Amino acid sequence: MTDSSPLILVVDDEENIRFLVESGLGLAGLETISATNGREALAAVAEHRPQLIVLDVMMPELDGFDVLRRLRESGDRTPVIFLTARDATEDRVKGLTSGGDDYMAKPFAIAELVARVQLRLAQTGHATKDSILRCAHLELDDEAHRVTSDGTTIDLSPTEYKLLHLLMSNVGRVLTRAQILQHVWDYDFDGDSSVVDTYVSYLRRKLDAGEPKLLHTIRGVGFCLRAEQ
Repeated sequence: MTDSSPLILVVDDEENIRFLVESGLGLAGLETISATNGREALAAVAEHRPQLIVLDVMMPELDGFDVLRRLRESGDRTPVIFLTARDATEDRVKGLTSGGDDYMAKPFAIAELVARVQLRLAQTGHATKDSILRCAHLELDDEAHRVTSDGTTIDLSPTEYKLLHLLMSNVGRVLTRAQILQHVWDYDFDGDSSVVDTYVSYLRRKLDAGEPKLLHTIRGVGFCLRAEQ
């Protein structure tokens, strides 16, 4: 990502939700940081000054409504999009009237959340910047929808491209099969995880003919894209 990409704070006590949201925003050219509870969220806002917060409501100790109240009482006007399983009308009204900017109920479509985040950023003058992802000899230009290796174009299917984009947005990070399934084959996918291994093998044939090898299997965990062995 570029240094000028807007920074989004993702706050949720569920690891899979944080991963899904961060990955979706990352694919859209946005930088993310995360927090697992309300107190971490307040500390992250003070330290990093994000341009927008995606905030869960139901969290232990300090819930999302309390986090927003403390932010607004301190004079902080960072846009907040609530993301929560609480979908009752009174909860929506409370979230919006207490200073929230938007409210999405779980389960949610990641594409819709990304669109809402981009809209709020545009309204506050923080439009998404185009980005090019790189790892060693690989370069992914999302604007041109093109992948090159040492300047040579690599032909990928739509699913291969989406998988590679996810991996290149998380260079050095081990992704589990479940995480990959959630993002590449949609959040509610409930099928045989061997499809992940199949598509990773497709990518290996196209990307790892030379050195250094980039796509690594972490036995018992998942997969990782990195230049080192």
